[in-house]
Amino acid sequence: MTLLIDTNVIMDVLGKREPFFQDSYAALHKCIKAETECLISVSAVTDIFYLLRKSLHSAERAKEQIEQLSQIVTFADVQAVDVQTALMREMPDFEGAIVDAVAERKRSDYILTRNVRDFSKSKIPAITPTDFLNI
Repeated sequence: MTLLIDTNVIMDVLGKREPFFQDSYAALHKCIKAETECLISVSAVTDIFYLLRKSLHSAERAKEQIEQLSQIVTFADVQAVDVQTALMREMPDFEGAIVDAVAERKRSDYILTRNVRDFSKSKIPAITPTDFLNI
C-alpha cells in the first residue's frame, strides 16, 4: 500500500497538535509498521519547514525535524506534469490539486489528510487518520 501524507497530518505529529496528535501519530506509526510506503510531496517539505521554523523559533531545530522525518518517509518529487495536471483539476485548493496529481502519478492508494473535503474531486481517495486506523 502507498499513502501520500498531507502536510496537516505531518504537522499534527511534529507539532503535537491537539486534538489531532494521537490519531495522526497512530496512523503514521501504522503506516511505518505495516511497511506501507509513506510519501510526502517535496513541495510540502518547504511548507513543513516554514511552519516548524516558526513554531520552534529555530531554523536549525526545524532542519533536525525534517532530517528525522526523512528517515521514515519518502519525499516524492513534484514534476512539471504534476503542475499541469493540477491546473486541469476541478479542485478549489491548488495545493491539494498538486498533492492529488503527485499521489496519482505515484499510484498511491490513499491521500492521508484531515481535510478530506478539499479532496472531494480527487482522483485518489482521501482518508482521515482516524479512518485509516480502522482499515
